[in-house]
Amino acid sequence: MKKSHIFWLPALLATMAAGAGDRLESLASEVRSSEAAFAATMANRDLEAFTRFLAPDAVFVDEPVARGPAAIVAAWREYFTGTEAPFSWAPETIAVLDSGGLALSSGPVLAPDGRRIGTFN
Repeated sequence: MKKSHIFWLPALLATMAAGAGDRLESLASEVRSSEAAFAATMANRDLEAFTRFLAPDAVFVDEPVARGPAAIVAAWREYFTGTEAPFSWAPETIAVLDSGGLALSSGPVLAPDGRRIGTFN
């Protein structure tokens, strides 16, 4: 290998790593926006919009575990009755796998008075 080629290899690797970081930050931003829009369905009392966010293979880990949109909507329907949302949530932490194929969104669950009553994942 020529001496001049040795110098551009670290620069290329650093550029590739920075590009991957930018890609993951962009994906994390998309996840954050989607999670915020999903949370807005509760604030807006819109069960139909909430349902559109649910993937066909969605699973909500609760007691009992709800598998698929029909089961999730059945379990959550009661939260959409009334004029005031019984709770709200907002993304705080977003982690995206290096592959970009899966992300975790986590943050506080708040009572209507703003008190933190849990954490969603």
